[in-house]
Amino acid sequence: MDTLESLVIARRLRVPIDGPADEAAGWGEVAARQLDAALLSVGFTCSPALLARLARLPGASVLDLGVRVLATVRELVGDHVRHNVYFIDFPRNVPDTLEFWAGLLREALLDPVAAEGVRAPTLNLLSLPGYGRYPHAYTDLLAAHAELVPLAADRVTVLELGGSLASEARELYFSLAGAEVPPAAEDLAALRVLAAYCADEQPERIPVRENRAIVNEARLAAGRPPLVDTVTDVLRLACACSDGDVTLATPTRFRSFGRAERRALLRALDETVTAAPAKLGDVPRHREQWKRLGERLHPHEYARFPGAIQVFEVARGTRKAAGFGSRVETALAQGRTGDAVKLLEHTPGALLRRLDHLLRTGGPAVLDAAERAAANASGRVLLSLREHLQNRRAATGDRVFTNRDSRAWAAPDLRSPLDQEVLAQALATLDEEITRRLPDPGTLIVDPDVLDVALPLSGKALAPGLGMLPRGSLSAVDGELLRFFVHWRQAERTTDYDLSALMLDASYGDPKHISWTNNVNGFATYSGDLVDAAQGASEFVDIRLADATLPIIIPQVSIYAGERFDEAAEAFFGYMTRDVEQEGRPFEPRTVRMKSDLRGSGRVSLPLVFLRGDDGAWRVKWLHLYLKGHPSFNQVEGHRVTTSLLVRSIVGRDFLSVRYLTGLMRAKESSAGHTTYIGMNPPADLPEGTKVYTPHTLHELVPA
Repeated sequence: MDTLESLVIARRLRVPIDGPADEAAGWGEVAARQLDAALLSVGFTCSPALLARLARLPGASVLDLGVRVLATVRELVGDHVRHNVYFIDFPRNVPDTLEFWAGLLREALLDPVAAEGVRAPTLNLLSLPGYGRYPHAYTDLLAAHAELVPLAADRVTVLELGGSLASEARELYFSLAGAEVPPAAEDLAALRVLAAYCADEQPERIPVRENRAIVNEARLAAGRPPLVDTVTDVLRLACACSDGDVTLATPTRFRSFGRAERRALLRALDETVTAAPAKLGDVPRHREQWKRLGERLHPHEYARFPGAIQVFEVARGTRKAAGFGSRVETALAQGRTGDAVKLLEHTPGALLRRLDHLLRTGGPAVLDAAERAAANASGRVLLSLREHLQNRRAATGDRVFTNRDSRAWAAPDLRSPLDQEVLAQALATLDEEITRRLPDPGTLIVDPDVLDVALPLSGKALAPGLGMLPRGSLSAVDGELLRFFVHWRQAERTTDYDLSALMLDASYGDPKHISWTNNVNGFATYSGDLVDAAQGASEFVDIRLADATLPIIIPQVSIYAGERFDEAAEAFFGYMTRDVEQEGRPFEPRTVRMKSDLRGSGRVSLPLVFLRGDDGAWRVKWLHLYLKGHPSFNQVEGHRVTTSLLVRSIVGRDFLSVRYLTGLMRAKESSAGHTTYIGMNPPADLPEGTKVYTPHTLHELVPA
């Protein structure tokens, strides 16, 4: 149950409480105040309703709950580990890079044993004694720093009162399972826990296939038939049951299935193919995985499922089944755009995903088919196409491509421009259809701070965490000091991650950097390099924003050696803001504005870019990008060109934001008697029954 409880607290900032209140419970009010004080030390507080509810519980129960709540929010903010630094006085008294290396070399030469290594023909500075490992204990760090002076501007995140654990888990389950956008890996893991708990209930729709696979895994375990309507749904289910990749991006090593499981999977295949034989055309796309699954299911032993047998015959090549995509590609390759459109009209989403190509080759004649397709495609496809087309109104020099692992690369945009009249008509069609699908908001209240948050059209680019926003979102940065941090702990191999920052001028030139090869410059300071993280390691970069001479700052985390981000036992990045007068330790949880896990197979992480506007104010744009990098020895200097090109393309892109959607919703406001709030943090005085959308639930705004 603790896992469910922590999921609800971390993802909804709500504390579920079961059981009735007891006015004579004892010292619950005292325990509640103690909990609130502990929460404030890490930047959280109880809402008045939560405090009042806790006060009516037995004191011992409040303490038990408080231990679990505090552990959850401390991990959410990154305070569950000790953040030491190499230079104990950081950000003060950090030596110049050459001065630092000269000091280490001097110490080595004075040590007879170490001096033998220094005399080698090639000197490895990283192997000098004392380099890359903490030279002091964490208690020494605490003694060297004054206490943080709290300010009103520090982050205080409110924890709201939740319902029962069962009701909160059900609500979160329905939100994740019924989401219209593809999930992050962390969402799938959470959904697996929730699906097992809520196996008796299902949302009306499970539109995302990866989500459906996880739900079907729980249904299969409970002896219920899976919810499938394509053969690929069955393949995803088999992957889920084998702890494999339900996105099918990487091959799964299928486990042995029990007889009942084999029957259920083969029956699902048979019913799908019998109802629609054309769906055999989906098999060749994942031919090799189907072959491996056939070795586990033994379809030849089940003659009563002929449709299932046909699936594996197609996979082995003994039965022909032309894939839908191949027929479309053939028509387009031969210049038969009209034939391609006729094929695609049977799959509206596929037609709209190819609309740019079709408009370039087929012209205005394609618009009628696009309008018909828009009426039947998913809301996410409509919004994604809207964002794509609005970026075609002006020519751009480069295109950015991002895969499902957030690996990104840029390439010249060689596409011919679209006819502006045709483009305007297509955009109008999309706006009309999207508006039709939006619900009546009643009275709409919108927090101005949320207007520049990008719509979450895919969850894959967004690892859940504190203060996280979708790629392309823009938000204000408050405070005099900006401090990045990274923490990692290796699982098996010695692992060295490096935190750094690339600074550029307004034209993305004149590069400067701060890293282990350049400890200080006129406005930035590095906390020191650590090369081993058996017990965990933390690095920081401090930026004095008022002194910054360059308007673009790009933090990055590079893998210099060792394990990938997704192989490490733990790896996360974040940033803090504070004022100079606040003092404090290098890591202060109540000043953390954003923290999220690092993941993926890329060797260089680009989480954010900080931009100074013409008004002098700083803003942060969310990137969530990874570069392929090199197998080892990645440094900020080595990726300067790639980084600046990618960031420039992302900053220049016109992302579809909450501003666009609320503009459409304004046209549907009514006096229906209910209220809709969209914002960063809901105020306490909202009318009862208000439908609230915050960054945690923005995906629910995407219409079906």
